[in-house]
Amino acid sequence: MRKTETAVRRCKTMSTLQKILGGKWKLEILYYIAFEDVRRFGALRRQLGEITESSLTKQLRELEADGFLIRHDFREVPPRVEYTLSELGESFTDVLSYMKAWGERNLPE
Repeated sequence: MRKTETAVRRCKTMSTLQKILGGKWKLEILYYIAFEDVRRFGALRRQLGEITESSLTKQLRELEADGFLIRHDFREVPPRVEYTLSELGESFTDVLSYMKAWGERNLPE
């Protein structure tokens, strides 16, 4: 099979989702903001544990650029920034819930 034939068979929707949500931390970030009420940068970093500040910043910026998050800058000193789900992000919460339930049933702890 030629390379161009393989490319035609790819599912464009799944490919796009993989590009948007393929970051190492993105699903967890969305989960904590959606279900654990973790909205501030520092709280997210503590919740994720091993993530670096630069990696968290990058993942948050990408999720914001892709329309999943809204960044609220309160313009205070010290800086206070919070993240909430956008309408698109809210529409993804059913998928996150299903993924979590599936994982609890099918993946070893």
